[in-house]
Amino acid sequence: MTWSERLGTVGVWRSNDLVDAALGARIEDLGYGALWLGGSPGADLTRAEEVLDATGRLRVATGIVNIWNEDAAELADSFHRIEARHPGRLLLGVGSGHREATAERAKPLEAMAAFLDVLDDRGVPAEARVLSALGPRMLQLAAERSAGTHPYLTVPAQTREAREALGPDALVAPEQTIVLDEDRERVRATVRPFMRRYLGLSNYVGNMRRAGFGDADVAGEGSDALVDAIIAHGDAAALARAVRAHLEAGADHVCVQVLPLDDVDRALTALSEALALR
Repeated sequence: MTWSERLGTVGVWRSNDLVDAALGARIEDLGYGALWLGGSPGADLTRAEEVLDATGRLRVATGIVNIWNEDAAELADSFHRIEARHPGRLLLGVGSGHREATAERAKPLEAMAAFLDVLDDRGVPAEARVLSALGPRMLQLAAERSAGTHPYLTVPAQTREAREALGPDALVAPEQTIVLDEDRERVRATVRPFMRRYLGLSNYVGNMRRAGFGDADVAGEGSDALVDAIIAHGDAAALARAVRAHLEAGADHVCVQVLPLDDVDRALTALSEALALR
């Protein structure tokens, strides 16, 4: 079974704190294949279990568990607890966070390898986990020790690069932020506070530079060109084209994040219809 068959081609990314069982059921009803719990969910995976209990076929993934904040042994135990009840429906996304947010963050590649060692020792299979890998060395580790990669705030050209780096069988599951609004200036105003946070984090800025954006693009709140390239906006057909662009570039699965946060049902309903997910 391919990753697209396991997860579906389109899922939803939403902060763990903004998810409940009812939303999970709604996302499943709209035809999305997976729900990604963002915002560094805890190793107990309580919210993931609640959503899986409330749904019948939806997959749940973490996007991502921060290796500096959570205990690998506890995460492994949670995985096995949930896997026993919902076999094959949980995917562990793990990542090394941001230098600016974690004072002790040093040698992230070594720290990630040590975290994965614990998961190995406790029987979590490599195919049940995916790494948030932006740079080439973390991508290599993802290829060697996980199912693949879950990149965030990237463009389709980077999806193509990840596919080339990981090969044909690995999971490539990028996040794509979307705004269902055809007013470009209003969209830019809506997303600039969101972008400001990430433009203060060196790993995201570095990845944007690898995508070809320059100093002026990543300064302040970001250039219009940067915002327009990273945040898909427009009518439902335009959002569907943005999702398909990642799929055509080699993604198995694209998880969409809706802005503004309170527009989630309207936007997900319109996108589901445009992509004929149901």
